[in-house]
Amino acid sequence: MQDRSDPPNPIVIPFPSAPTPPGGGSGRGWKDLRARVLSALVIVPLAALCVWAGGVAYAVMIVLAMVGMASEWGRMFALSARSWRGVLYLIWPLACAAAALGGQLGGAFMVMGAAFVFGPALWAGQVAIGCAGVSLLWLRFMTHPGAGVVLFVVACVALSDTGAYLTGRAIGGPKLAPRISPAKTWSGSCGGLLAAVAGGAVIASVLPDALAGAGVRGAMMGAVMAVAAQAGDLGESALKRARGVKDSGAIIPGHGGLLDRFDGLLVAAPLAALISLGAAAGAAFWYVGLR
Repeated sequence: MQDRSDPPNPIVIPFPSAPTPPGGGSGRGWKDLRARVLSALVIVPLAALCVWAGGVAYAVMIVLAMVGMASEWGRMFALSARSWRGVLYLIWPLACAAAALGGQLGGAFMVMGAAFVFGPALWAGQVAIGCAGVSLLWLRFMTHPGAGVVLFVVACVALSDTGAYLTGRAIGGPKLAPRISPAKTWSGSCGGLLAAVAGGAVIASVLPDALAGAGVRGAMMGAVMAVAAQAGDLGESALKRARGVKDSGAIIPGHGGLLDRFDGLLVAAPLAALISLGAAAGAAFWYVGLR
């Protein structure tokens, strides 16, 4: 039941596809590069420090990100943060993370399932955000090397995003999914894939206790993370188009909201956690299958 204080659902207005400049769209979209770089100079060191430190610092970072993304998801569905439903919706990720941090993974998934009381659309947000948050907590605290595993996932997602951005704007070419996200191109997708493959190979090779063939395995899993990240990106783009919004928020200059920046992790992190279940003795997930 919708709270009377909630604003009415927004009118969905499809965004027209931007005209492609001569030359297939190469070289366009650089105006937001400065904001992206400045944002990265702040976010990357802070996030890396929290990942390295682990413990409370890492847990707080993940919980705050979960609450922030839940806020943006709710806002896209006209859920007022000032209503009792809006406040309860933001408390839900706290309960999910608390259960996971307490070692009750089953309880965390039960909390996600119970979010169906908000309705299918808002429930989907709690499940997507909850699975990603719980996966990142589990990867950091229950795998080896925890910080290295999280670094691998986050770096591959970031490299895929950055590689796609730079390659797509430099080369342009055919659109990847023009009805969902007119700015994305096949060249950008391939550039992001190659960047994640290279990054995955390097990170897996230099981490402590790297086994034989770590570079090759890291490259393969880098490709998997890139595909997952791009799927998450397209999924969030489709959601925004359906809801008639350009960005999920405006908290990160050059990127928009938290969902805009971390949409790839919504798919990549749970996938990495699932693959990790096949790795022996909590080893890094790119060692799956080794006994």
